[in-house]
Amino acid sequence: MTSQPTTAPRRTDGGTPKLRLEAVHHAYRDVKVLDGVSLELAAGELVTILGPSGCGKSTIFSILTGTTAPAAGIVLVDGAPLGASSERFAVMPQTDALLPWRRVIDNVTLGLEVQGVSRRDARARVTPLLETFGLDEFTRAYPFELSGGMRQRAALLRTVVQDRSVMLLDEPFGALDALTRTDMQTWLESVWGTFGASVLLITHDIREAVFLSDRVYVLSPRPARVVAEVTVPLARPRRLEDVGSSMFVDIEIELRQILAAIRGRHA
Repeated sequence: MTSQPTTAPRRTDGGTPKLRLEAVHHAYRDVKVLDGVSLELAAGELVTILGPSGCGKSTIFSILTGTTAPAAGIVLVDGAPLGASSERFAVMPQTDALLPWRRVIDNVTLGLEVQGVSRRDARARVTPLLETFGLDEFTRAYPFELSGGMRQRAALLRTVVQDRSVMLLDEPFGALDALTRTDMQTWLESVWGTFGASVLLITHDIREAVFLSDRVYVLSPRPARVVAEVTVPLARPRRLEDVGSSMFVDIEIELRQILAAIRGRHA
């Protein structure tokens, strides 16, 4: 079952995708994980990978970050092979990974410091963004003093400030309670346009996928294949009330039906 996009995927650069996977295969020992996955991310897009647990979503991220080499297939960045590109992606994992002995200001500058930026210069780069991320009053706080949502904002700021053209977000709000997760989704939608990055997001949350995405790729259970590509033509910036619109509901129902169908085939 394959769903056709309702509108053409957004192409802010008018041409070559920022990121493209072509027929990527991978296996761990004798367990096949990816079965010819093909997808792309245009400059300025937020694209979501949606699929059941254990289907191989995180393996795709491992390939993109270079920690795993695909068994077959091609990964292109701006049209060039990943291995030949100097591009490095900013990654936000499922957990916030804040260091408990470092204050907020020192956690959010950590990625820059690892790249060789001095602490003074890293702080200068981070400071203008603290208010946008709602952290300006918490710079001296330790992670244990923050709420779950604040910790995720700090982790996202640490990712954004690395100034990469592609951000990989792996279930960034999955550990949060439902109300906090909704708040974070709404906040991310409100500020994402200022980042200037293309975003590839992994999630299990169908509503999150619809609310945040320009397009959604649905993966089958392992070994993963792309079974549907659904475009989300909702206008931006999106608001919480958009969740109740007929277009939003129709797309959410379509995704639920696709997932139910593939679960039925693999039952």
